[in-house]
Amino acid sequence: MDAFAVSICKGLSMQKIDKKYTLCIGLFFGGFQALMPLTGYLLGSRFSGYIERFDHWIAFVLLALIGFNMIKESREEEEEEEKPYAGVNFKELLILAVATSIDALAVGVTFAFLQVNIVPAITIIGCTTFVISIAGVYVGNVFGSRYKSRAELTGGVILILIGLKILLEHLGVIAF
Repeated sequence: MDAFAVSICKGLSMQKIDKKYTLCIGLFFGGFQALMPLTGYLLGSRFSGYIERFDHWIAFVLLALIGFNMIKESREEEEEEEKPYAGVNFKELLILAVATSIDALAVGVTFAFLQVNIVPAITIIGCTTFVISIAGVYVGNVFGSRYKSRAELTGGVILILIGLKILLEHLGVIAF
């Protein structure tokens, strides 16, 4: 769900759909949503307590930083002319993919305890996330093209709220 929401945010900030970037978003998010449970599965219970103590803080900080950056950029864009497309930002995609999938490490540990067949599980998780991430970019772009200047601001706020949701869930303040 977080990957879908972040994909919507990325679509909001695109002036027009870039198919290469959209494919990269799907591959990064789908790939990391599959890779993190596999990593957790392989690490087993050895590091589960450590992972669970910090994963929510890492996700919150990363999403908040990118969210605040999007808000800052939306303010700067209001004062400037439209700037040309800068291409795929792999560093940002990597950070977003890690932030939205880091809690899946603990899921992988659970898979190990439950003796889940990991290959079909991560294949389904990765493929599903790939598809919904691409759909999210398109959904976000439809709204972004209609509401231009407010779209990136909204996207930044959404990223911060997703990070806050992850943090509050893991602290036991809210339950979803």
